[in-house]
Amino acid sequence: MNESAFPLALSRPFLGVAHSALGRTWVERCDAAQGTIALAIAQTHGLPDVLSRVLAGRGVGVAEVDGFLNPRLRDLMPDPHVLTDMEVAANRLADAVFAQQKVAIFGDYDVDGACSASLLAEYLRACGIDYVIHIPDRITEGYGPNVEAIRSLKEQGAGLLVTVDCGTASIVPLAEAKRLDLDAVVLDHHQAPEQLPAAVAIVNPNRLDDLSGLGHLCAAGVVFLTLVALNRILRTRGFFQARPEPDLLGSVDLVALATVADVVPLIGLNRAFVRQGLAIMRNRRRPGLSALLDVAGLSGAPECWHLGFLVGPRINAGGRIGDAALGSRLLLTEDPLLAAKLAGELDGLNRDRQAIEVEAVAEAEAQALFAIEAAPDLPILMTSSAGWHPGVVGLIAARTKERFRRPAFAFTLNPDGTATGSGRSVMGVDLGSAVRAAVESGVAIKGGGHTMAAGVTIAAADLPVFHEFISARLAERVGQALLDDHFLVDAALTAGGAQTSVVQALERAGPFGSAQPEPVFVFANHRVVEAREVGSGGHVRVKLRGGDGSFIGGIAFRAAGQPLGETLAAAIGGNLHVAGTLSIDRWGGGGKVALRIMDAAKPE
Repeated sequence: MNESAFPLALSRPFLGVAHSALGRTWVERCDAAQGTIALAIAQTHGLPDVLSRVLAGRGVGVAEVDGFLNPRLRDLMPDPHVLTDMEVAANRLADAVFAQQKVAIFGDYDVDGACSASLLAEYLRACGIDYVIHIPDRITEGYGPNVEAIRSLKEQGAGLLVTVDCGTASIVPLAEAKRLDLDAVVLDHHQAPEQLPAAVAIVNPNRLDDLSGLGHLCAAGVVFLTLVALNRILRTRGFFQARPEPDLLGSVDLVALATVADVVPLIGLNRAFVRQGLAIMRNRRRPGLSALLDVAGLSGAPECWHLGFLVGPRINAGGRIGDAALGSRLLLTEDPLLAAKLAGELDGLNRDRQAIEVEAVAEAEAQALFAIEAAPDLPILMTSSAGWHPGVVGLIAARTKERFRRPAFAFTLNPDGTATGSGRSVMGVDLGSAVRAAVESGVAIKGGGHTMAAGVTIAAADLPVFHEFISARLAERVGQALLDDHFLVDAALTAGGAQTSVVQALERAGPFGSAQPEPVFVFANHRVVEAREVGSGGHVRVKLRGGDGSFIGGIAFRAAGQPLGETLAAAIGGNLHVAGTLSIDRWGGGGKVALRIMDAAKPE
């Protein structure tokens, strides 16, 4: 359910907060009509009021509650053939299996790419098929297939090329594959240009002629559906008469990880993927994921946010500043000792990435602040530096977008006169299509992406031209997004009322993520007992006391020196409205409720 699809209760700001620490108006997520639905949900299904209100606020109707709380793959799985070219793709893969052809898998260097490549490789391995995985180097090769890599894969004996999480716009490289008589199958989800490359099949729910309605899937979701179709064909042709079928359901952990890390909407089938995948991860059957959870310090059951904040960044670190193939090697290994070694390498790279990121983000935010002071209505922020590592420009863009709440691009200036950048968007502003338009108009050399994120390469001298093009194309939508940029609140709680039973009830409405936001609660007029900076990341740890004398602890990530951190520090000894999300802190075997602080405001 998309929160922007529902009306907001704009009659009066929640608790009268029209300008919070982050400059936002607080708005109650449930309007009057949804409040009525929440009451009906509570009465009909016997659910707690707070959970009923969270469901109604996300557009869940009375009749939809059971399906929403218990998303099951068997209920939500579509026929894979609803995807354009799926039948052709699955049959070509089946032919490769029967012919014992070596399959070359060309993936992206992010989590979705690593999971997609591992999904396909794991299935082929179970079928006894030889394969080779190629993950390009971000700096020397860039994103997507390239001619040199395809020639190398052909020389290694590949009889079929499958691109995963890339390939939809790779016209020249796939033309080379065709010249080499190397059939290509594309399994992707990025926005597609009108002209598609020469391939046996291009399975992408976001191609212009696809009517499946599955555009919210990540690439790993597309690969999984392809394997379901392939498995059906192999079964029909009798391939499994002499061997067991691969455990497709057991690989949903990879789909879940990719779905969360790629920040695709957690709606429909994606919710079922994540719910099922988390259940599989709890068994720790995959040595690579188990090792990653260990180095991240997580001994308990993994939750959705762990995938996005603990596991995903470590896999991404290989593609950002190290060996891009580390992630797929880790996910595929069946050796616990090798898994521990690879996880340790990725953990070290992630620490290095964090150190690189801190300095670069500070520089980018200074550039952005200067630009906004000169032009307060600037719709798109664009920062650049010759000193930024290409692997962190996406993170720089994301942090800049979070700080200034408008779409942002960050570019690294290359010695060859080009600029390689990444952009991050806000809800309601389609960045991927704007970048594709820039490519098709000749403003950018290459680029593409999703609604919320995009990558692009341009001539460094054309940075102002690109900025002007993107700004003109998106200014109206960004303006509307800024007007709609309210902070949505689900309900008010007290420190004494924030019990583990409440959080456990709310967890039933998960998983939470993109287009399925975590419930936000306001602790109104609570005294700020403590607000101090902790760690090296600029986090602020807070302790609040309610009117009944109960306490709750919380943390505001990366808030030190920022408006939120300053507001919290200035309120020590006084009262404040504090808003955030709740979780159960199980560190050390405990089980107390913790607050992740997202905003604050002085009481009227």
